Amino acid sequence: MFIPSAFVETDLIWLDRLLARDAFVTLVTNGADGYPQATRLPVVYTRDAGGILIEGHWAKPNPQAGHAGPALMLVHGPHAYVSPGWYPDKDAQARVPTWNYAAAELRGVLEPVTDPDALVAMLDALSTHYEGTVGGDWDLLPIEPRQQRMLGGIVGFRFRPAQVQIKLKLSQNHPEANQTSVIDALSTLDAPASRELAQWMRWRREGGPAAD
Repeated sequence: MFIPSAFVETDLIWLDRLLARDAFVTLVTNGADGYPQATRLPVVYTRDAGGILIEGHWAKPNPQAGHAGPALMLVHGPHAYVSPGWYPDKDAQARVPTWNYAAAELRGVLEPVTDPDALVAMLDALSTHYEGTVGGDWDLLPIEPRQQRMLGGIVGFRFRPAQVQIKLKLSQNHPEANQTSVIDALSTLDAPASRELAQWMRWRREGGPAAD
């Protein structure tokens, strides 16, 4: 990922925050035809003393299913347009529009998982997490015949990133007055994405979000 030095972030708490807000990632591998192959899917993210582990699954008919080896995972964060009219301390001729955003790219190795017990554990973790986010109470019942048959239709994966790149393009390269003005302008817009980005800019200026 192209990251000018002003936007490089190495504190993994920002990766925690990115995946906490949106764990629907894009997984990219090399396809059999030589072209990149991408799948968008939800994942379960764990970071502890042992490192980072990301787990998910494909539908078995997906051509990417069962891929083993190098992979790239794209983690998507908040983003919004920034108007050059929001900069108070630059000549009009020097102002240009831009796009602020936060994102991460993870490079590592994919390990396919087909063991039924491991698949059940992955699906249970995934469903428990997301049911909790919507106030649901659905439970995985692996002994139920229909759910057993469904297990045969998926392939799980484990992904262990060897390289994590985090980009926070949040106007850090601008003077204080410009940063404050952009935050204020984004905060007043009707677009939820713009207001969320303003909050991320505040966090960046205050030293980062608190751990959840």
